[in-house]
Parts: sequence; C-alpha cells; structure tokens
Amino acid sequence: MPKSLRGSLPAAALLAVTAGELIAPAAVHAYVGPGAGFAFVSSLFILLVTMMLAVVTLVTWPVRLAIQKIRGSRALAASRVKRVIVLGLDGQDPELTEALMDEGVLPNFAKLRDAGSFNRLGTTLLAESPVAWTSFQTGCNPGKHRIFDFLVPNRKSHLPELCSARVEPPRRSLPLGPFRIPLGKPLIEQGRKSQPFWKTLGDHGIVSTILRVPITFPAEKFNGTLLSAMSVPDLNGSQGTYHYYSSDPDERLSMTSGVRVPVTWTGGRAQSVITGPENSLLEAGGEMLLKFEVQAAEDGAATLLLGDETHPLPRRQHTPWITLSFKPGLGMSVTGIVRFYLLETDPHLKLYMTPINIDPDQPALPISHPFTYAVYLSKTQGRYATLGLAEDTSALNEEVVDEDAFLEQTYLVHEERERMFFDALDKTSQGAVVCVFDITDRLQHMFFRHLDETHPANRGRNGKHKDAIRKLYIEMDRLVGKTMKAAGDDTALFVMSDHGFKPFRRGVNLNTWLYQRGFLALKGDIPTGADMFGDVDWSRTQAYAVGFGGIYLNLAGREAQGTVTAEEVPALKQAIREGLLELVDHVEQVQPVREVYDATEVYSGPYVPEAPDLIVGFRPGHRVGWTSVTGGVGTEVIEDNTRYWSGDHNFNPPDVPGMLFSNRRINSDTPSIMDIGPTVLDLFGVKVPGYCDGQSLMPAAADSPPRDAMSGGAARAAAL
Repeated sequence: MPKSLRGSLPAAALLAVTAGELIAPAAVHAYVGPGAGFAFVSSLFILLVTMMLAVVTLVTWPVRLAIQKIRGSRALAASRVKRVIVLGLDGQDPELTEALMDEGVLPNFAKLRDAGSFNRLGTTLLAESPVAWTSFQTGCNPGKHRIFDFLVPNRKSHLPELCSARVEPPRRSLPLGPFRIPLGKPLIEQGRKSQPFWKTLGDHGIVSTILRVPITFPAEKFNGTLLSAMSVPDLNGSQGTYHYYSSDPDERLSMTSGVRVPVTWTGGRAQSVITGPENSLLEAGGEMLLKFEVQAAEDGAATLLLGDETHPLPRRQHTPWITLSFKPGLGMSVTGIVRFYLLETDPHLKLYMTPINIDPDQPALPISHPFTYAVYLSKTQGRYATLGLAEDTSALNEEVVDEDAFLEQTYLVHEERERMFFDALDKTSQGAVVCVFDITDRLQHMFFRHLDETHPANRGRNGKHKDAIRKLYIEMDRLVGKTMKAAGDDTALFVMSDHGFKPFRRGVNLNTWLYQRGFLALKGDIPTGADMFGDVDWSRTQAYAVGFGGIYLNLAGREAQGTVTAEEVPALKQAIREGLLELVDHVEQVQPVREVYDATEVYSGPYVPEAPDLIVGFRPGHRVGWTSVTGGVGTEVIEDNTRYWSGDHNFNPPDVPGMLFSNRRINSDTPSIMDIGPTVLDLFGVKVPGYCDGQSLMPAAADSPPRDAMSGGAARAAAL
C-alpha cells in the first residue's frame, strides 16, 4: 500500500481524516471497508478528559447497572419475551443450507426450522454487507439510512470516498517546541443516518448487547453495550495493511494491500523494522518504527526478539497476539497488536505479519460503547482482533500466505467472536443480544471456486480444501445448536444472513463499457487502468461507475465538472440501461446484466439524491470488475476472475437472498431484512417508529403498518 494512501499516527485517542487521502488500492483486491485513509490525532486535553471519564464510568457502573435493571423490568412488563437473540451469519446461503439440511448434516438448523420457521430473507440493493446490515439495524431502505455501497463519489472532486463515516481533524494546533499539539477534538460523524433499533429499545429502558454488527463504528451512545465491526481501521489508519518480510530477491509478488520489506538473512539472523503510524505529534512527522530481530531455531522455527521480549515463531503457525508499543513523545504511548506467521527459514526468511490491530486493552479509538467494554472483553477473555475486516483476504489474494494460513487465521478470529457471544448470553438474562459472525462471508469469498468446477480461479490450483465450505456450514450448525441450548423457552431466537453467495467467475468493467460506448471520455488515446479516475476527461464525460454496481451521471450543478443537463437525464439513463441489458458475454454465452435499476424508483427517503443514478443487478457468475471499483478504465469489458476471491454476493438481489430461521412462527412468506429490527421492537412491546419501511414478522403486530401501506419506492426496495 503506497504511503500516500495510508493513515498517519494515532498519538492518543481519537480519529481524524487526512485531507486528500482516500481509499487504498487494497480495494481492488479485498472488501472495501471504511478506515483507509483515516489518521489519528490527539490532544492532551482530550486525553485527560478520556482518563477522567474512564474513572467515572468504573465508579458509577454498579449504580447505572441497577438503574438499567429497574427500568428494564418495568419496560419488559409489556414484552412478549424476556430476551431476544439475533445470531447473524454473514453471507450464509439459504440454498446451500437447505441442501445440507436435506443431507442430514445440519441437524440443529433442521431442528430450528421444524420448531419455528425457515425462509428466504429479502436483501437490499446493493446486496452487500454495509447496505444490508444497515437496513437490518434501522428497518429502512438505503434512501433513508444513506449507506448505498462501500464507495461513493465525492461530487466535488469526482474521487471515490468511503460511505460509512466522515471524519475531520481539529482545525487548530499548538506549537510546543518540536511538538504540534492539536487543540479541540476531531469531528467523527457516522455516514449512516436513521436510528438502530437497539437505540430505540434503550430509550424504552431495554438494554442490548451488540457485537460486531457492520457499520457501527464509531461506537455511538445508547443504553447498552456495543463492540464495533466493519469500518474499524487498523492502527495505521488503513482498512488493513499487512507486512511481509522476505529475503528472497527473486520473489515476484504483486502486492497492493501490504508492505513488502526486504531483509538480509545471514547466518540464521535478520534485523528489520515494523512500520507504524505517522507521528502526528511531531512537527516533522514521519512514521514510527519498531526494531526487531529474527533468529533461526530448530526444525525450521525461529525466535522473534522485540525490545526486551522474546517470542517463539513456530513454522506455519500463527503466534498469539503480540503487543507493539509506539512512543510519539511527551510520555505517551500507543499500542497495537499483531500476529506473526513464519512461512520458512530455509533457504530464505519469509515472515507475514497481520495488520496492526487497535489494542482492545488500551483502545486508541472509540471501538466500543462504553469504551471500557472493549477493555472488559480483553481483560476477561484475552486480546482479540479489532480490525473491521480482520480476516486477511488480501494476503491470500496476493499469494503471500496460502489457504492453510488463511483458514487458521479465520478460525482463530471466529473463536474470539464465539467467546464474546456466549459471554454476552451468559450475562444478559433479559433484553437483546445481537452478534454477527464474519467467517461465513470471508471464507466463502475465498473458497467458493471449490463449488464450481468451471471457475477460472481453479486453473493451476489444487483442490486441497474442496470441503472448506461444507465444513464451515457444519461448524455453524454446531454454533446454532449451542445457541439454542442457551436460549431457553422465554427467548425469541433468530438466525439470519444478510445475503446469499454465488460464484464470481467473470468481471464486468463498467467504466470500460461506458468508455467504449461513448459515455465516458479519456485524456489520452488508450486507457491505462489507473484508478481514482486518473484517465478520465471530465469535460467530455457523461457517466462513470464507482463501487460495486453504481453508475453516476456527470450532472451539471452536482458534479464539479458536470456536463449533463437535467433535460438530458431521462434519455441518458434509458440509453445506458438498454445498452447494458443487451451486453453479451461471448465466452459464457449469457447476458451478464439482469436488471438496471433507477434509484428514484427503488429507493425512497431524503437521501435518494445521494444514491447512484443507476444500479446494475448482475447475473450470478458475473460481478462488477475489479478495475472499475475504484474508478479505473481497463481494456477489456469482461474478463476472467482468477483470484482466490472467487465467490461473491454483489449480484441482482433476488438471486442472492439471505436466510431467516426462528424458533417462532412468522407471519410472512417473503420477509425482508428491514423487518428484523421492527420485529425485535414488537416482541418487546415497543412501537415501531413510523419512519421504518420494515414491519414486525410476529402475528397480531397491530402497531406496524401493513407492507402495502408503504410508499412505492420503499415497497419495491423491500421486495428486493
């Protein structure tokens, strides 16, 4: 990852964005999540206030807990249940689940279905985690919550930016010798609008524990506890930048998501440095570095010497979490945690290091509410991954690590999440517990080629882990069985996924298609593939694509260099839609585009003007190509996807529904992900807010409007 696209040093506690820094090229290879391009800043005032708040929180915790229980007991007087559990399995596919239930290898899923219900769950447009889980938590379509994709364009600069949050640094700083002390606190604003259902519950005295639900960073105040997930950056301010140390001069790797550090391996010894964040407290800035040494040991293992500490490095096995302490000055320190994975010591040293996770024992960011909750989990259960996208899909895509290493890492993270979840269940006798597990999404992304013999990603690769997804679903069945035992008769249990999964064989580069059809113009004679619209001549461009399916018109008065008048919009939309629907993939002999949606027809709410003008719904097997995601224009409209990232869900929403199991009967054969929040509210006797597009799935839910009472846009979005 180029330095210019990485964040600067967190010297203490809060987050700010560095002007002009956006998302890293890692977006081309992995999930594009919030966090890239963010920088941390500190102020002594903020640090002191934070310390005081921590003391006050710990001192008043017993009193506040007693008050919460009293309020909760009163609120539960109108409740149908004592507790609600929502177990989220990100991306688990209902068709695969049903097939494995029919085989008899998922007995707990089958038991839950037979005792209550099992349905396909309508997902969102786009069918991706940030959009779908935001609709889950708010009960609204994207036109009301404003999360439309991982990436959206900045209409002033034409550059892609993250949709999940807006963060700005303090405007003033105090020079103090070589130091630069920020004054005031940075602005941290959620990109998500509308209100999550657990905030509504809390306002009525019902306490919730929310674990790892996407798009909950920065953690917001409410009556309960929360640990953030997707969009939490690493300590360097990126979405996830790994390090790879290698002494092999002949090694050729295409790395855009990590830092390759050449080392000299002589006599079984090597010295190198870990690159940390920039020191934003120093006027001169500069990245902070930690020196370390590796010494060869017996049986291909090694030893890591880091400061005064010594850590064993077993061959092809992840280490426990290791603490890194960076010292910007003024007696301050910022800590992060990493795992190392030693690939080999003979003939060369090859060593992988995970992205530097924010240390939950001393969090430098608001990753939880209250902020002491992250510390509590660390103190009681050990340190854990805090990065929003902790499973390093990029390192596998770029072939720095292999499938064995990725699987081990993914299950290590999963075990941490499971401990948190059951700790929450044990300590929450009444109220709501919501936990989302990522493993189902990350592992399917990287192993779906094994379910498709024709997949281009199988070329030259073995089938060693052909049963990885089957084993994953069996593991999820074990998790469901354990959860059912912990639930009890007075608990409503929902097991759900936000979308399904299908193979991703071929990529459709939308910007290349727009260029070839004359809707997008270039500065030069041929496209270079440069991302961030480096090739685009805006003065002659009518439309452009960003993210995983959005097409935007270069509208005069909206885009900084807009060329399209309001009168031209209808004809231009129609021309693009008709052209994409006629597109043919001559390799697979199919039309890759199922539908092209007009945002004004499928969304409703105050934020529709910020949505993509058109949204492309792809046939499963075809997805938006990597080049287009961050504004690149390639030479091929449709090309093979040969990366390990071989499965996806950014297809036409009706083709990739999620799933919903419950130990209760529901009143709909076509539930939507927007219905889950209203259902939880209704179960606790809390009136569903009028702004929600979803409705309760429980019988006799008199407080929720019938679905046909929704506006046309919301109803159509719900149907998707």
